Amino acid sequence: MSPRHNRARGGANPDPQGEQGDRYGGSQRSETWQGEEWYVRHVAGASAPGKRYRCPGCDQEIPGGAPHVVAWPEYGGVDDRRHWHKACWNAKDRRTSRVQRSRNAPKY
Repeated sequence: MSPRHNRARGGANPDPQGEQGDRYGGSQRSETWQGEEWYVRHVAGASAPGKRYRCPGCDQEIPGGAPHVVAWPEYGGVDDRRHWHKACWNAKDRRTSRVQRSRNAPKY
């Protein structure tokens, strides 16, 4: 009797990010904001990397492993991605554009 093979043999390797590119366990969609197309990806907390991010909506820190939203313009690159709290992304139209930051806070 030959050994059992559970792996698929031959052919192309499947896409490790899935069909929609949900690398961190979230779903991706497109939204229009301020007359521009934005890609929005929901990141699940359990699959979020351990990095900390600063939300541009409230200027507060998003701790590592917390569920959040990643948004970037349609024609933007990797440097244009921003990590938002889900509530801040949903309230982005109701917020003012002048967020007061301390002297040493990042500009993004």
